[in-house]
Amino acid sequence: MTSILILIIFITAYIVIMSEVINRGLAAGLGGVCMLLVGLYDIEVALFEHIDWNTIALLFAMMIIVNICSKSGIFEYTAISLAQLVKGNGLLLLIMFSLLAAIGSAFLANVTIAMLLVPILFTLTRLLNLPPVPYLIAMILACNIGGTATLIGDPPNMMIGQAVDHFTFNSFLIHLSPIVAVIFLIVIVGLSILYRNQLYVSREKQLLLESLIARKYIKKDGALLRSTGVLFVTTAGFVLHPFIHVDLTTVALAGALLLMLLTEPLYDTEEILKQVEWGTLFFFIGLFLLVGGLEEAGFIDELARKIIYVTEGDMKTTTILILWATGLLSGFIDNIPFVAAMIPILHEFKELGIVNLDPMWWSLALGACLGGNGTLLGSSSNLVIVGLASKEKVYVHFREFLLIGIPVVILSLFISTIYIYFRYLRDFM
Repeated sequence: MTSILILIIFITAYIVIMSEVINRGLAAGLGGVCMLLVGLYDIEVALFEHIDWNTIALLFAMMIIVNICSKSGIFEYTAISLAQLVKGNGLLLLIMFSLLAAIGSAFLANVTIAMLLVPILFTLTRLLNLPPVPYLIAMILACNIGGTATLIGDPPNMMIGQAVDHFTFNSFLIHLSPIVAVIFLIVIVGLSILYRNQLYVSREKQLLLESLIARKYIKKDGALLRSTGVLFVTTAGFVLHPFIHVDLTTVALAGALLLMLLTEPLYDTEEILKQVEWGTLFFFIGLFLLVGGLEEAGFIDELARKIIYVTEGDMKTTTILILWATGLLSGFIDNIPFVAAMIPILHEFKELGIVNLDPMWWSLALGACLGGNGTLLGSSSNLVIVGLASKEKVYVHFREFLLIGIPVVILSLFISTIYIYFRYLRDFM
């Protein structure tokens, strides 16, 4: 009876979130608290097992860094420079931002690059009088696709990298970057065709852009060198993460605290903390509690085992089913607990005599990361971008994104199926 109640709470909360009848953070929080009230798990379990404080702390730290950096004028300078580079062409800007988001997500993690690029994006769209939603949707898709390519690009890849001893940073690049490049190219071509009529920039705005001097937007209050210096060091820490063995959250928190200390004479710490996107952070906490209820009730673990049961352990069938099941489900439930449930199950395959599990691991990584494009709830970077947009009074509606995200996921999984078959499975046929 409790399991049914948990499922009802989860589905109801998701329907309310998708319908947007009330604030998303409030809906997720109410659903999470209902999970606690049911009594399936207590507050200690919720706080220390189900809420991913690493993710919350990483987001919190990056919000502080981005907020302080924005006060120096560096985002305005970058936005104007990029726009002048492509002569104010709206379509080329879409392609450029998508490419920056994809490459940045591969080497900085998609959540980080999302927080860095969104302020630049809004500066540009205001300047050129462009609709921001097409750019936001393109950025969401690019962040998830690009983050699939590397060990540090998306949390599921980090988990898989820790679970498989012989998977290194270069392993992910070698095995996943080729298919990621193909999917990214196809998706960007599709988006360019879809939005080509919405990205027109008037000649008046182009002339205005040409007349602007980017460096004049840099504020001479001493914050520029401090903020960009800390941002550079923090970014370097992210890139060197596999080598220095300091986790991303620690690097981000150290950067945020150092930057607040260095700029404390210029910007009041209390004001900086007030400008953190607390609504987005509470939304994440609510989602973690919701998915935690499914975990405690055994739904996620049972689903993972059903996949193995249906395929009877057959190498080829299991590999493809893992790809599609993970990809389709990751749009609606957090891919992190699902990957966590799948890891020990895949390890059990060694006992069945399957020596080479690599195709299954790559299928799990592709499905979990690419599936994040299915809905706005599919990945952390989606929620961050939507949260930052709402601060600017711009709203990406659930249904609007769904109509683009689901076809992109199905296309991505279809292309991935062909790739996995010819690269890994054909020799097993």
